[in-house]
Amino acid sequence: MTTICAVRYNQEIAIAGDGQVTAGEKTIMKASAHKVRRIFDDQVVIGFAGGVADAITLEDWLEKKLQSYAGNLKRAAVALAQDWRKDPTLQKLEAMMIAFNQEDLLLISGNGEVIEPDEDVIAIGSGGNFAQAAAIAMIRHNSGLTATEIAQEAINIASDIDIFTNKDILVDQLKEVQ
Repeated sequence: MTTICAVRYNQEIAIAGDGQVTAGEKTIMKASAHKVRRIFDDQVVIGFAGGVADAITLEDWLEKKLQSYAGNLKRAAVALAQDWRKDPTLQKLEAMMIAFNQEDLLLISGNGEVIEPDEDVIAIGSGGNFAQAAAIAMIRHNSGLTATEIAQEAINIASDIDIFTNKDILVDQLKEVQ
């Protein structure tokens, strides 16, 4: 299990994810997995929670959709979500994905959802609710932190609460187009 948190704040979009991989509910298999990646010539950043093989399959499908839609992330995400609901192979995938570029921040799920957040924060995974609440609080109370720092601290806070989230945190960010 894992926690991924993405934040848009002060012309920056950042994502942070922990590295914990568990087998069942009792065994930590790996502490330093990379669940945050860049795709589509480094123009899109993704983070995923769920089965690693399933997430990599979704990553490949999203990249193909981005190529089909000339890099339009919203259109590619909607097309992926539609395929995910209809395709019997994809329906079995157990993962969620956050994707963003300089313009868009989206949650993509197997339920056919493509969601843009109201508060410019999206978090997924076992500690997602903790990370999302922490990030929103930091933004609302004008903490003086950057989007990157907020995303990282949100995962840090989640790791103190959620046993399936660790402190081996990978962060990536993009500056928004002004």
